[in-house]
Amino acid sequence: MSFPGFSPTDFATFTIDGLENRMIAIRERIQPKFKVLGSLLCDEAAMLAGNEMYLHIARHLRRKVNAPKDTWLAICNNKRGYKQHPHFQVGLFDDHVFVWFALIYEVPYKKAIAESYLRQISKVKKLIPKDYVISFNHMQKEAVIAGKLTELELRHQLERFRDIQKVELLVGRHFLADDPILQDGVAFAQEVKATVATLFPLYTMACAVS
Repeated sequence: MSFPGFSPTDFATFTIDGLENRMIAIRERIQPKFKVLGSLLCDEAAMLAGNEMYLHIARHLRRKVNAPKDTWLAICNNKRGYKQHPHFQVGLFDDHVFVWFALIYEVPYKKAIAESYLRQISKVKKLIPKDYVISFNHMQKEAVIAGKLTELELRHQLERFRDIQKVELLVGRHFLADDPILQDGVAFAQEVKATVATLFPLYTMACAVS
């Protein structure tokens, strides 16, 4: 099976009322696509990393009442889980697809990663394309355009990431739901691969201090 891209029906999943009904739609509509796309990304990332990478698909098992507002796949170098490790994500909200290099609050050595990035702040800023976006909370849609952050502002945000446990760091791209590329599976998969390759030096820097 080739990756078919994401359709309006996939985004409409997040308008379905009720946890059970929405989860059925996520499993039937989106997760099969995640398996295909995730396999492609694992192969790409494994070549870049020089070691095996593993696919994880969000199962939302902790949810008992509220339906998820988004869903995602993650890839990392750990077979058992991804949340405590630097990883890449691809996922959907109701209005966009996100592609992230992600360091979320469960990473136990995020202070050390932040210090490494701060010591190389000029390099870090140059590694992030100006049209990419940065988020500090994976549960929120909001993100800032990387090119609008000065080096001083980026330093401040990295200090917050270092000092405040719940502050996260996610760097990548947003694709609006009506972007035609999303329905072209081959073209979108190439864009995601290119994004992963662009952000891989940040991943390598993070893994070096683990």
